[in-house]
Amino acid sequence: MVNTLYLPELREYLAEGNELELREFCTALHPARVAEFMEGLTASESWGVLKHAEPRLREQIFIYFDHEKQIELLEGQNRNDVAALIEELASDDRVDLLQDLRPEVVDELLPLLSSDIRRNIQRLRAYPERTAGAVMTTEFARLSEHLTAREALDELSRQAEHLETIYYLYLVDGEGHLRGTCTTRQLVSAIGKPDVRLGDIMETRLITANVRDDQEDVARKVARYDLLAIPVVDDQFRMMGIITHDDVIDVVREEAVEDVQRLAGVTPLDESYLRTSIITLGWKRGMWLGILFFTALFTASALKFYEQRLSAWPWLIMFIPLIMSSGGNSGNQSATLIIAAMSTGDVTLRDWLRVVRRELAVGVMLGLFLALCGLLVTWMLTLNEPIVQPYARVLLVVPSTLVLVVICGALFGSILPMAFKRLGLDPALMSNPFVAGLSDILAIVIYMTVASIFLGASGW
Repeated sequence: MVNTLYLPELREYLAEGNELELREFCTALHPARVAEFMEGLTASESWGVLKHAEPRLREQIFIYFDHEKQIELLEGQNRNDVAALIEELASDDRVDLLQDLRPEVVDELLPLLSSDIRRNIQRLRAYPERTAGAVMTTEFARLSEHLTAREALDELSRQAEHLETIYYLYLVDGEGHLRGTCTTRQLVSAIGKPDVRLGDIMETRLITANVRDDQEDVARKVARYDLLAIPVVDDQFRMMGIITHDDVIDVVREEAVEDVQRLAGVTPLDESYLRTSIITLGWKRGMWLGILFFTALFTASALKFYEQRLSAWPWLIMFIPLIMSSGGNSGNQSATLIIAAMSTGDVTLRDWLRVVRRELAVGVMLGLFLALCGLLVTWMLTLNEPIVQPYARVLLVVPSTLVLVVICGALFGSILPMAFKRLGLDPALMSNPFVAGLSDILAIVIYMTVASIFLGASGW
């Protein structure tokens, strides 16, 4: 609501070419707020406002636009102006945007960039997606361990304008090998001894990431050691770049979105929901719906197999949805918990026996709870069934089935994700559809088997 109050004024300033007011608008607020107030503007109007900001401030405002608007803005404006903006961006943000631009636009922009930036882009784009090398930025404080504290401050003041963060200082030798790190706090604390060398105060017990490490593993490492940034090195331990905490947040968010999509039985989208074509959405969802459909055919076949028994005791039919959903829900709960635990490193494949024991215990506990509920529901719903009343043991059919179904669901829900992981498959994508299908089939088989045991002597 607040944002819309500024739109008429901004459009009026643009129509009048009021440079003074537009420049004042860009500088008066935090860049994030400026971008927020420009949400209702078109890409062309937004660029008209951004042109009145200094290059550095223009970049700071631009990064707070949503990704779709950034792409639209870069593809629709003068290539020289866009190239100037791209040069101001952090190296990792620059590469991310270029990967999403149309290839012909990228071909037009690259020659307009400086040779250093062009080489940097080509090097970063060479790393496979979702690796540390593809996420890192090459803008970091690089110092020699032989510098004194005073010399380091002088050198840092020359580098600071082009760095993304200077909380950590990375000390390298003449060939670029990472020797150690120190923080700006340590450097400032050493100013009382201006002749002390960085090599004397640096930290040599280093937490690093390799350029080929998976981005999710890197994010987990940053979280575990509570780092603001992590250095990225190659196989020779040469310093290649850093991954900062804001990049880690983006990785965590991206991985979380993909995991949620997988858990829903959807192949992860390559772009945002609104930018994904209807055909692509249909394919990614329809593929797994088809698998679930054919899995459900086995459930239908099981029901067909027991049709004669169900016709003899028709009151059993009313409990089928209850029993199937209990097993499926139990399995999905277990699968979701195990998948989440594996993604955070809390559970590994070596823990499978411990996981099975825990899920067995939980399955028994939950099964007994639902059995009590099932006993009450069975009694209430069969009060008016004359054929049921002479046989008290029929009240045990549903409760006994629920115990077994919930236990089986919990066991399958915990075992399948680990089995798929062991086979090199994605547990989040594969588990829930198979858990649901297997739970439904087992629910019918167990239900009919238990009914046969309790009702067989009653003329079944």
